[in-house]
Parts: sequence; C-alpha cells; structure tokens
Amino acid sequence: MFNTFRTAVLLAALTALFMVVGYFIGGTSGMMMAFVFALLTNLFGYWNSDKLVLRMQNAVPVERSRVPELYEMVDILSRKAGIPTPKVYVIQSDQPNAFATGRNPQNAAVAVSTGLLRHLDTREVAAVVAHELAHIRARDTLIMTITATFAGAISALAQFGLFFGGGSNRDNPLGGVGALLMVFLAPVAAMVVQMAVSRTREYEADKDGAEISGDPLALASALHKIAALAGRQVNIAAERNPAMAHMYIINPLSGARMDNLFSTHPDTANRIMALRELAARMQVNDKGATPQPRPAPASPGRDGGGWRVPTVGQAGQNGGQRGPWG
Repeated sequence: MFNTFRTAVLLAALTALFMVVGYFIGGTSGMMMAFVFALLTNLFGYWNSDKLVLRMQNAVPVERSRVPELYEMVDILSRKAGIPTPKVYVIQSDQPNAFATGRNPQNAAVAVSTGLLRHLDTREVAAVVAHELAHIRARDTLIMTITATFAGAISALAQFGLFFGGGSNRDNPLGGVGALLMVFLAPVAAMVVQMAVSRTREYEADKDGAEISGDPLALASALHKIAALAGRQVNIAAERNPAMAHMYIINPLSGARMDNLFSTHPDTANRIMALRELAARMQVNDKGATPQPRPAPASPGRDGGGWRVPTVGQAGQNGGQRGPWG
C-alpha cells in the first residue's frame, strides 16, 4: 500500500512539473497540452517503459541454454526473495553493471552486462543479482523506470518548446526568457527527482539484497570492482540516454560518482561501509559463511564445530571460479 501511494505521489509530482514546463513555454494552452502529454506518458510509462528501457540500453533476452548458471542463480535467489523469477537479459557492454526493470514482480526483468559476468566471480554476481531482486520486490523498478521516462520526456518537451518558438506566446508570463529557463531548469528538476528516488533506494536495496544472498561482503566487493572499472570503460547506451543512469547499480556515466547533490547514486565507499557493518551484525565472514556455536566435544580432544556455508553465494575461491551454479 505504501509503495502504491509513493508511486501515485511521484506521478502527480512529475505531472505537475510537466505542466509547469508547458506553462512557461506556451502559457495556459501549453500547460494543457503538457497535461495531456503527461497523461499519455503515465500510461505509456506504466505499460511499456520497461521494454523501452531494455531496448535503449541494448539489453537482449538470452535463453537458459546459453547461460544456465546465471538462470539457476536467478531462480535460487528469486525463491529466497519470495518473488517470481524475472526474465534475464544481457547487455553487450564491457563495463560491469546491472539494472532491473518492470512494473511489478510478475512482469520484471534483470539485465546484467557481459562485463559484469567477465570481471566478477560467482559470489559477487549473485550479490549483484540479489540487489536487483530487492529492487523488484520493493517495486522500486516501476518508480525508477517511470522516472527515467519522465525525465527524458521533460527534457524533450523543453527543447521542443524552445525550438518551435513557444516562448513568444503572449500568455507566457516570462516570454522567451521563460522558455529559455525551462530548457535548463526542467532537466535539472527532473534530475533532482531522479536523485531523490535513486539515492535512498540504493541503500535499502544493498541491505535487502545482502540479506537475500546472505553475503554482504560479496556485494561490497562487487560494488568496489564495478565502481573502479566503470570509470575506465564507457557504457555507450547509458551515455546516449543519461536519464536512465539512476537505474544501474553503479552510475554508468563518466564522473558524477560523489555523494553530493548532483549524483544519482550514493558514494560507493559509503555503501561499502554500510555493508561491512551489516556483515558484522549478521556475523558473516568474507567467504559468505556464518560461524556456528561450537557444540560440546563428543570426546576428549575432539571438536565438532565448524563453518556453515550458505546455499547461495559461495564460490569456493575468488577469481571467477565456478560456484554451485556451475
């Protein structure tokens, strides 16, 4: 119920922003046209924005036979998360990254890049997938996907209005100045909404995803690797569509990775610190295992204690070796 209310509030806010942009570009008539445009965007965003995002990010569906280990991993983690298994997509990009999309858990998809599968080991990939499943379970994907659609549409509306001389409308209180202001301020306002949605939800998805996989330190290691490599490898699809950058687990764009007003993602170091604190509370070590209390010795000099290895997220050794899905 809370997520439904939050989505409704977000859609109302974005619709109002749409109308403000329309008013400063074309006056009252521009505001009404923007309102109609916003309603159409709402409908499209709810039913089709996930498909648009996947297509714009060059994500392609893959058959289970091609990546059986990945499919089995997603199946296992989905059951642990208590949601239906989402569709699996792969992004042809050397930059390691991932995102989830879909209007609800029954119509969701997880997309991982070829770079993620190449550079991360099994435990780390599982932790990233669990993070994305946490977004799906919390229904963040609907909000994040619609926000991305709106952000791009608002920018396009501002550019469209200026190009066709909307600022000369006599009903516009600021004339051409208003249209010019909207060209710069509307995308900024949309970006602020994106940041408000994304930054808070990333911390929650880190926590929930770590609990799903049972391996907070694997997610911390994955975030460290992705952040380091993302700065050196360009994600062409993300650069062409920056309004969708907030959907990725780590900002795929060059720059803008600091934990400040103009970042769509929290600082990676802060996220890693929070995960390490969570691992300490969960008493999980860097192998994804939890120490069990030692039972009383069965006989003098013998000890039946040991380590309990969780079902999900154990790769055996670091360095990309095959885990229980291989």
